[in-house]
Amino acid sequence: MTQPGLREVEHEITVSAPAAAVYRLIAEVVNWPRIFPPTIYVDQVPEGPGEERIRIWATANGEAKNWTSRRTLDAEALRITFRQEVTAPPVAAMGGTWIIEELSAQESRVRLLHDYRAVDDDADSLAWIDEAVDRNSRSELAALKKNVEAAHAAEELTFSFEDTVQIEGSAKDVYDFVNEADRWHERLPHVATVRLREDTPGLQELEMDTRAKDGSVHTTKSYRVTFAHHRIAYKQTTLPALMTLHTGYWTFEENEGGVAASSQHTVTINTDNIARILGESATVEDAKRYVHTALSTNSTATLHHAKAYAEGIARGGKKD
Repeated sequence: MTQPGLREVEHEITVSAPAAAVYRLIAEVVNWPRIFPPTIYVDQVPEGPGEERIRIWATANGEAKNWTSRRTLDAEALRITFRQEVTAPPVAAMGGTWIIEELSAQESRVRLLHDYRAVDDDADSLAWIDEAVDRNSRSELAALKKNVEAAHAAEELTFSFEDTVQIEGSAKDVYDFVNEADRWHERLPHVATVRLREDTPGLQELEMDTRAKDGSVHTTKSYRVTFAHHRIAYKQTTLPALMTLHTGYWTFEENEGGVAASSQHTVTINTDNIARILGESATVEDAKRYVHTALSTNSTATLHHAKAYAEGIARGGKKD
């Protein structure tokens, strides 16, 4: 019997891919920021055979939220159940199931079930959750279908790289420099303007205008998840024309020489805009090199400014 105030909904989609492949994609939550548009970042902690706890940061109706879920994975049944342990208002309880059904050797049905309640069973809050679940479920399933069916093409267009700078300072000071993005327009020459919101501690909404080498200015928007003094993960939601995906993270690892500060990027090239931006003869590899150079130049510049900041403090200087 359904509990009073409990809502149960189901969404489904047909995917032209083997059921086992679809299951693996859903099970590997570390890739969710690349697959599902609302997802910003996911932490995954194994807790025994078939059991795990995951922390998810995602947008819902234009607002950034985070929650913790426990999942049970059944690879044989192609079934994953989940239940939020720590919810974000107005959600009082949230859970559900991914069910992957084999239709043929190359086609499967993905069913996504949700059950949830609103705080105090408030009708307006329940309506807000209804809209968020419906929007995100449709988005997730459509993105899942697109990603699986275009997996080979996506692999060719997606690449990752990392830049590291050794700093004779503390991880805290380097982290502070990157975390305090609201001051980047003062501290970084390539940043023209910055707009930073952090309504929830550790979850930031960052919009900024950056200058390219040719003098042009590009506006980007990102959501950032911060883990004090050791990691800042992000996902861009407003992207430059040559990218359809840009995720990454900053890490700060202390060592004998101080701290190794790194900036990692994962990018998918937007092939529709290559000719317009780089010329008719430009290739995907040309676009990859162009994007790699642009991102690496900016992130390395940021790391070197962070180096000067942290090393200045280590030598007894004052924080600016």
